[in-house]
Amino acid sequence: MMKQAAFFLALAASSASAIELTPENYAAETDGKSVFLKFFAPWVSKFYSSAKQHWHGLCGHCKKLKPDWDKLMGEFEGSDTQLVADVDCTAGGKDLCDQNGVRGYPTLKWGSPDDLQDYQGGRTFDDLKKFAEENLKPMCSVKNIDLCDDAKKADIKKYQDMSAEDLDAAIAAEEKKLEDAEAEFKAEVQKLQDKYSSLSQEKDAKIAEVKASGLGLMKSVKTAVAKAGSDEL
Repeated sequence: MMKQAAFFLALAASSASAIELTPENYAAETDGKSVFLKFFAPWVSKFYSSAKQHWHGLCGHCKKLKPDWDKLMGEFEGSDTQLVADVDCTAGGKDLCDQNGVRGYPTLKWGSPDDLQDYQGGRTFDDLKKFAEENLKPMCSVKNIDLCDDAKKADIKKYQDMSAEDLDAAIAAEEKKLEDAEAEFKAEVQKLQDKYSSLSQEKDAKIAEVKASGLGLMKSVKTAVAKAGSDEL
């Protein structure tokens, strides 16, 4: 009980200074920075197993990573070029999680705010800190255009020269592609779940049919015959 209370107190204390990203503050908080983000679900984790939904009250992996991640956020707090932050997939950050294809928790991603890459390294504090120090460096962005190559500079200029209406339309078109990809994924998963359910029912029906056909009785007769022969010997 005391350990549980200590965990919740530590959670409350660290949450006070942690940066939690949402669609509303994402652009402002990440502007001109290389980022290292933890997409997590603090209280509820949901996953599919055998085409059935199961719920757990606490994301164990999220809980395990939290102390080291909070410490890492503190190491980079206040940096003008680096950001280590949280994204809560069960609250205000849900849309960011959907946009970045987050499937499990916690998921770590890093890099340019508009081109996040999956983090595949170790998850101890030393692993995370070493990676952040080596990889969270200033990179090409609108704010750091001097770090861009000619192709990126040309892209930035093209977008800057667009009217606000045209830029909004272009963004909406690309976001629609993300939404379509997510919808297609969910539809295909549903088909798999439906197929699993159908196959499971067919299997159960066939098993019941075999049992009803006399399989058990045949085995009983075989056992009885074998026993009788043994007794005669």
